[in-house]
Amino acid sequence: MISMKCKGSFKETEKLLKKSLGHEYESVLHDYGRKGVLALQSATPKDTGLTADSWRYEIERNGSSISVVWYNDNVQDGANIAMLLQYGHLTGNGYFVRGVDYINPALQPIFDDLAKRAWKEVNS
Repeated sequence: MISMKCKGSFKETEKLLKKSLGHEYESVLHDYGRKGVLALQSATPKDTGLTADSWRYEIERNGSSISVVWYNDNVQDGANIAMLLQYGHLTGNGYFVRGVDYINPALQPIFDDLAKRAWKEVNS
């Protein structure tokens, strides 16, 4: 078993990032949100194209944190089709259709680029 305890907060780091980016950080997140949507649209397995065309993003704030969150609005019979494609699903006659991991590979370059950009801003 591995255990780790941390004390403190990231207030100083957040303060540094906000200072270095100014108010630009929100526009940067919108830029990466749009890039993520394009990457997800391109990577989504296509039959009709409805699932690929149903990607969107939102900038969400929770207290002092801000996040980019991607959503897919193609829901049929209560099931999110993007998640069925990602993780797999049972068919009506009991067969399992294996999922295809397309979301993580599509977004990983976006995350890597954002991390590189943030690191560059902090160190400049």
